[in-house]
Amino acid sequence: MESLRIALEIVLPIFLLLAAGYVVKLSGLMNETSVRQMNAVIFKIFLPLLVFLNIYNTDLAVSFDSKLLLFTVAGVLLQFLVSLCLVILLEHENARRGVMLQGMFRSNFVLFGIPISTALFGDAAAGLAAILIAVIIPLYNMLAVVSLESFNGKKPSLMKILGGILTNPLILASAAGILFVVFRIPLPKVLYKTVSDLSAIATPLAFVMLGASFSFGDIGQRARPLCLTLVMKLLLYPVLFLGMAIFLGFRGAHLAVLLTVFGSPIAVSSFTMAQQMGGDDKLAGQLVVFSSLLSVLTIFLFIFGLRELSFF
Repeated sequence: MESLRIALEIVLPIFLLLAAGYVVKLSGLMNETSVRQMNAVIFKIFLPLLVFLNIYNTDLAVSFDSKLLLFTVAGVLLQFLVSLCLVILLEHENARRGVMLQGMFRSNFVLFGIPISTALFGDAAAGLAAILIAVIIPLYNMLAVVSLESFNGKKPSLMKILGGILTNPLILASAAGILFVVFRIPLPKVLYKTVSDLSAIATPLAFVMLGASFSFGDIGQRARPLCLTLVMKLLLYPVLFLGMAIFLGFRGAHLAVLLTVFGSPIAVSSFTMAQQMGGDDKLAGQLVVFSSLLSVLTIFLFIFGLRELSFF
């Protein structure tokens, strides 16, 4: 019962925030344009400030774990390669191939990683998650560009890949946080308080806006690629990589962070990228919606199971 209570306490607030966002949408207080504008503010200002502050407050000597970092990077690359083979074998439309490939390996780690890890293991896990964000987010963005450009009938552009990496607000925030920590640059108290207050808005507001972004359109024509991608992303990959992590000896906060890397839903930004780069944006939007909803259940089950088996 204790494991059930803890799992509910972590996952239920996420579900309620998503539900609140959907109610906001139904009420007409925000339209699609205002939701999209607010999402841009969140991902360009609030979330980067959250990432910066978590790294700034992190003791790199304590939180940096080369084994965890190596496993995570290798896991994401393996996800990408396996998913690439699957979409080539099982899907024939290029516009869907790129979207499915991106959906299978790219998780909403920024949005889910820090709050879930912190809820389970406190600041120690938040520090681990913050360090991984600095590495995994550039990797996700690079592979996402490769995924979509590889199936749009054109040769992948190295300049577009580099441009996407160098201009990503989360990557810039990560780099700034690391620089401030390495060179021990102190933030003035007033500025620290402001950054802290703004970053505190990021997680709840992002979940509310994610709920407000939900659109349950016709899924009949895309049911097969939708189901295949969701099963791989939310069930098979988390079981595979968490199983490997447990076999290699990861426990506690390290395993909690890995759960959020491999078990989080598909990144919201994958929909925007699909729109901009010629992918099936309707499929991309459905993947974000349904993975976000279903992940509330799957993450709950993983937390409950791992606690019951004494791995947390």
